[in-house]
Amino acid sequence: MTADDAGSGTAEEREAWDAAAPDGDVRDTGARESAAAEAPEEAPDEDLDEEDQPDPIALRLEQLILGAERRYTPFQAARSAGVSVELATRFWRAMGFADIGQAKALTEADVLALRRLSGLVEAGLLSEPMAIQVARSTGQTSARLADWQIDSFLEGLTDPQETGMTRTEIAYPLVELLLPELEEFLVYVYRRQLAAATGRVVQAADDAEMVDRRLAVGFADLVSFTRLTRRLEEEELGELVEAFETTAADLVAAHGGRLIKTLGDEVLYAADDAGIAAEIGLRLIETLTHDETMPELRVGIAFGTVTTRMGDVFGTTVNLASRLTSIAPKNAVLVDGAFAEELSRTGEAPVSEAEVAEAAAAAEKEGEEPPSYRFALQPMWQRPVRGLGVVEPWLLSRRA
Repeated sequence: MTADDAGSGTAEEREAWDAAAPDGDVRDTGARESAAAEAPEEAPDEDLDEEDQPDPIALRLEQLILGAERRYTPFQAARSAGVSVELATRFWRAMGFADIGQAKALTEADVLALRRLSGLVEAGLLSEPMAIQVARSTGQTSARLADWQIDSFLEGLTDPQETGMTRTEIAYPLVELLLPELEEFLVYVYRRQLAAATGRVVQAADDAEMVDRRLAVGFADLVSFTRLTRRLEEEELGELVEAFETTAADLVAAHGGRLIKTLGDEVLYAADDAGIAAEIGLRLIETLTHDETMPELRVGIAFGTVTTRMGDVFGTTVNLASRLTSIAPKNAVLVDGAFAEELSRTGEAPVSEAEVAEAAAAAEKEGEEPPSYRFALQPMWQRPVRGLGVVEPWLLSRRA
């Protein structure tokens, strides 16, 4: 939709604009755009009760972070950006923000964001559904990052040091100093992650594999976590979860896997290579076993086709890995048959000791060194798994 199209609008939209525009405003398209561009600066809303007015210090903090003052209602922002109110609302909600009615709470940055997204659609670079996905994925990821930084970082740094000063008053100069540095760091990390993700995609065998890929997917789950929640204080429980997530994230990254998400007592990771996934699973158990503050751990890994969407993974392979985790012995790694076959195919593990003996005899006959294996696989009893039928799990361990 062009700016002219947005300016004409439906009868309902024109009526809404007439209601939202200042008295005496000229009702043609050019005047509307001019009025939006020249919207007055933020002023207290006379319709709000005194107690509902924004806190002046909080408002200054918001303006510092956003880099602009409140100037537009959602309707005015949509008109200024040249998009329909409906599309602007869809973008706004996809980014994770609540409806604000016709409050004058939006800035020039909000208008620019709408222009950029709609411009990508108009140029044919993104479809409208894809633009909505971009807004949603960015919103969800950045919301979690912002919450984490406020809860775990800024809150600790802004404890009042002087009597009579509020946390907000202390936060302002701190944010003023930190914001440029954190913003630059965020862009750096994003570009690094984007480069890594792009590299994985272009190495895919074909176009179909870019979406539905064969991956090793692993779950690691703390044992008896529910009982711990009843026994530990909230602060102790939070420290335990943070230590577990930090340890898991570091090990997954260090060994070449990707941390998909954390769920408090559980982490989900993926790897392109079965050997990498196996190493991560065993390392997690070995590391946490030596930490007396940590409960025992179960790990389940499966290998197969996985659908990736917005940084998450879905499909039967993921479900199977989750089920294997629930039936794995304590401090042990349980894998499915496809994962065992993949380790055998790549020479990481023998399927049986008979295979090891045969390979050693053949090597001795040829005067060569016998093959060495990193991992050992032990078949377990077949068992029914809810929703997936009968599976034959394998117990994964290091080969002595």
